[in-house]
Amino acid sequence: MEPKRRIEKKSSRTAAYTCMCRASSYLEKNAHFKSGDYIAVKLLPKCIKILLKSNILNLKGRLSPKGIYPYVIARTKYIDHLFTKAIRNGFEQVLILGAGFDSRAIRLLGFNDHINVYEIDTDFMIKAKLKQYKKRKISQPENNIFIPIDFNKEVLSTKLNENGFKGNKKTLFILEGLIMYLSKEEVKEILKLIYDYSSSGSLVVFDYVYASVLRREKKYYGEKAIYRRVKKDKEQWIFGIEEGKIGDFLQDHKLSLVEHLDSIALEKKYFIDESGTIKTKINGTHCLVLAKKNNN
Repeated sequence: MEPKRRIEKKSSRTAAYTCMCRASSYLEKNAHFKSGDYIAVKLLPKCIKILLKSNILNLKGRLSPKGIYPYVIARTKYIDHLFTKAIRNGFEQVLILGAGFDSRAIRLLGFNDHINVYEIDTDFMIKAKLKQYKKRKISQPENNIFIPIDFNKEVLSTKLNENGFKGNKKTLFILEGLIMYLSKEEVKEILKLIYDYSSSGSLVVFDYVYASVLRREKKYYGEKAIYRRVKKDKEQWIFGIEEGKIGDFLQDHKLSLVEHLDSIALEKKYFIDESGTIKTKINGTHCLVLAKKNNN
């Protein structure tokens, strides 16, 4: 029997591509395309940085599926803002599932911020990340807690308990570029854990792809190219949500919708100039969701 797809099955390609997009975005001169991940730049090999700075390596072109580069930029900006807002609003914990090369604990925490940031990923991914941090002399705050896990052998709730995560604190949960790689059962398990391990007012942010993309209905801008890429990289998506059904999906998991941003909404939020002109198109397969735990 074929083993279940788990977070560790994503390999490091997805994390590496996201890191490169963030680094390229930080080096952008155009304000619409610029975001704040300066750590991503430090993590890149010197030759890649030179290629990005000289625009020889252009992620706006054929190297990326249509609209994915601006999508990663918009997603990074959106979650960066939520992270900063959570600190300002008194959240006590952040849990990042499938953290990859996420650097928000370094970039966005201040010396006086006592919020704990827990990062969950495979042992391989966390070791690769910490190796790069050491190599680049990047230090992380003490309240940035790494939790390696083997999802085939270990239980997530047990790992959280062992590492000091508290279920009664106001928490921001980040599932960035994650649930489309999981089975329906795995998504259900994670959202149940989020409900069980969150207090009133806790938030969860995640992105998803439309279920029709998995059926290859080719309805959205850039759909064919991104589907071909994930298949080529052997990191195929296996979970999606039907268009217009996000409210029902969240209700089934005892969550309520705070904000839903499809590609058109993201273009208007991050890529519109003073004259009202949209500067770029975003891949139409993805949506961003901010949800809150229901009190009942």
